[in-house]
Amino acid sequence: MVSIKDIAKKAGVSISTVSYALNGSSKVTDETSSRILAIAEELNYVPNAAARTLKKRESRIIGVFLTDFRGEVYGDLLDGVKNVLNQKGYDMIVCSGVQSHRMLPERMIDGAIILDSDFDSEEILRYADRGHRIVVMDRELIHPNINRVLLDNRSGAQAAMQHVWDQGHRKVYVVTGPEDSYDSNQRLAVVRQFAEQHQELELIEIVSNFEKQGGELAAKIIIDEYTSPVAVFCLNDEMAVGINNVLQDTNLQIGEHVHVIGFDNIELAKYVQPRLATVDYSRAKWGASAAEHLLRILTGDSIDHELIQVKLIEGASMGPSRNIGNPVT
Repeated sequence: MVSIKDIAKKAGVSISTVSYALNGSSKVTDETSSRILAIAEELNYVPNAAARTLKKRESRIIGVFLTDFRGEVYGDLLDGVKNVLNQKGYDMIVCSGVQSHRMLPERMIDGAIILDSDFDSEEILRYADRGHRIVVMDRELIHPNINRVLLDNRSGAQAAMQHVWDQGHRKVYVVTGPEDSYDSNQRLAVVRQFAEQHQELELIEIVSNFEKQGGELAAKIIIDEYTSPVAVFCLNDEMAVGINNVLQDTNLQIGEHVHVIGFDNIELAKYVQPRLATVDYSRAKWGASAAEHLLRILTGDSIDHELIQVKLIEGASMGPSRNIGNPVT
């Protein structure tokens, strides 16, 4: 690989002069700078990014750590992150897996946005102790170098359960996400609390995985146990779509026999028939806010933690108001 030493040798100048020219410094005349740049191009010189990062103490790159990249939620969220970073002259690297964590201590990235349940909280705190700036989107950590940008899961789950109750349902299935998911656990905690406060409510939990296939398995359980109209609160929309897919091939009708509500308001939810009731929020705003927080704390600014607001979207999947449907004949 060609180095600045090779350029200096061919140009007959010092290494520092080459460095000044490559970095556009006024310490080198235009004539000398032009000659050095021409030689660099002739030799196919490529700057050493790692060395430049160590010298300038910045890479202008942000790491976004995700559990996985599948699904509409991640795509919209990453668009929000990317748009903010690009406007400020930053790029992003999307990461998953333990080996990618070393990019923080090795300073290949300037900071991290974390929505990854596999990224251990103790490890995050250790990096924060060393001065790394971090924004978390899936846990509640307290540290001067960590900001939190979280979904208002509690309000969303409360609104969903209240809607189910107001529709007259007293038997409710809740289909959960992975056991290590912060968002799922926040929503589930509200569901359980709601059930404790409403003693007439029969709550049945089905442990699932936030995937369509998980919803399909949950649907089979609900079908096997079905005796009368029930409500199902899926803690994300993908599982609700899975339930819809299975029930389409049975004599149980969504919105009449099985009343379904989801969470996320993904694009597909708008086209599921009947229209899926769900909890809505802007995933692009969530990502954009996380990026804005990180850029602010990178410059030493103070910014309050943020809770992304949610709202209930009613849909025919919950049936007409105050109607819990009729038993299947």
